[in-house]
Amino acid sequence: MDGHRDEEVAASPLLAAPTQVAGGRRRSHAADVHTLSAAFLFVFSAYSAAQNLESTVNTEGDLGTVSLGILYTSFTVFSVVASPVVTRLGPKRALVVGTSGYVLFILANLAPTWYTMVAASLYLGFCASIVWVGQGTYLTSAALSHARDNNLPEGLTLGKFTGEFWGLFASTQVLGNLLSLALLRNGKDGGSVLGKNMLFVVFLGCMIVGIVLMCFLSKREEKGNIDPVHSSFGVMLKYIVAPLMDQRILLIIPLIVYIGLQHAFVWAVFTKNIVKPVLGISGVGGAMAIYGAADAICALVTGCLTSGLYSATFIVSIGTVVQGVVLFWLLLFYSPTVGVLGTAAPLLIGALWGVGDGMLNTVLNTVLGLLFEDAKEAAFAQCKVWECAAVAIIFFLSPNITLQAMLIIMTTALFISCGAFLFLTIVIDKPSTVRS
Repeated sequence: MDGHRDEEVAASPLLAAPTQVAGGRRRSHAADVHTLSAAFLFVFSAYSAAQNLESTVNTEGDLGTVSLGILYTSFTVFSVVASPVVTRLGPKRALVVGTSGYVLFILANLAPTWYTMVAASLYLGFCASIVWVGQGTYLTSAALSHARDNNLPEGLTLGKFTGEFWGLFASTQVLGNLLSLALLRNGKDGGSVLGKNMLFVVFLGCMIVGIVLMCFLSKREEKGNIDPVHSSFGVMLKYIVAPLMDQRILLIIPLIVYIGLQHAFVWAVFTKNIVKPVLGISGVGGAMAIYGAADAICALVTGCLTSGLYSATFIVSIGTVVQGVVLFWLLLFYSPTVGVLGTAAPLLIGALWGVGDGMLNTVLNTVLGLLFEDAKEAAFAQCKVWECAAVAIIFFLSPNITLQAMLIIMTTALFISCGAFLFLTIVIDKPSTVRS
């Protein structure tokens, strides 16, 4: 009994007072999470589909692929400084300001040249870094405030809210690719695409709706009044490097890296080497829609089942097995074939991969929110640094190595990340460390 009281006292400095609005009324934290999820659904239905099309519609000089490589390299670099930027702006302003980069990227695709696409990609790298750090910070703050205001278990509440967000986010692959399927047509010469500009105008409209929704979010300025000393480069560098001194983040980094690798694998390798040879370019949208649907459903279920580190470890183990089975299948047995079974194989692979991604991605974001509640901005910034570095590596590496070599790299990274996460569970054995 005394030990339990001591744990509560030790945890109490991390507990923030419930957020309130003028007049003393509590905000609806759940409504903020619903609004945030809906805003990302509109913005990323457009962006995710545009990203999937880059290598197809901007083929001259590999403009589309190179632009994405530049984008994720920029994303990685700017993620290093995203944490103090979000701290100064506040998560809501960071989200609204950051979305401008996605709008500019869509506008650049209406007039794609090396000047417009490279400039837009560099700017989007900065904007994406503050958007994703702001998202992780905002979602964690809203979920934990909701739990405290309603006397609910924090781990379970954060898991459910995270599952809702990532479930809707995964749905962007469904909606965006269905828009592409509806509006794009192959040209008469077989090498051109019709309807591209109309599609990107529709994407632009979706993003504007998402930005408007973000403007309705409540402000969460938990650390908005920071001391001017944070403008010092030395202090900022210490603020960024400090999380790397924490054993917990070091054990989570392998999973962060693997999630970045497997996302880029889907975007750059799965569609090109597995879907296209069997289903053709027109089948890419359908395969990615199935992947997104499986991802969304699994993220929602995973969020409801994640209540703390131990349940998270169990789910990570299942996700590892699912994606491990797919990797071994591709590595040892798979070859493109014709017929019903040959056509169904890429769709089944996409569905299984979506299941694994829904598990791993949802668990990662939930655990980061629970373990680093008192340093949310820094933790989510670290997440994006490592994840986007892995994505950039795959974009630049995939044209220069074989599919077999890529699969070996992915398999090795998967089992290293699972082993590190299992060890994290052993290291953190106090219930007060991850409150459920």
